[in-house]
Amino acid sequence: MPSNSVEGTWDLIVSTPIGKIEAVAELRNQDGVLTGFAHGAAETVPLTDIVLDGDRLTWKQAITKPLRLNLAFTVAVDGDTMTGTSRAGRLPGSKVTGHRRAARTGSERRP
Repeated sequence: MPSNSVEGTWDLIVSTPIGKIEAVAELRNQDGVLTGFAHGAAETVPLTDIVLDGDRLTWKQAITKPLRLNLAFTVAVDGDTMTGTSRAGRLPGSKVTGHRRAARTGSERRP
């Protein structure tokens, strides 16, 4: 699976013990290397250690809101959906689901 197969903007839902948290992850291929950012809870953070191995995608991110946590994500990507878990240290894993936003084309017209 080529690295560009996960590129795009992903709407994520993380089901935590304190409720569902919505976030947006943006993944891009820059010179053959996956890079990205996550947006949520009024902050934008870089994604680090991004690895795509077949349909398995992993990354890490550090957040400060709602709590200061270092998160590690492991998801399986199937087309425009992803499912997996997010772990914060020794805490139990939280279920993650995601859907890739449709890419806009230059031929789209606004009403």
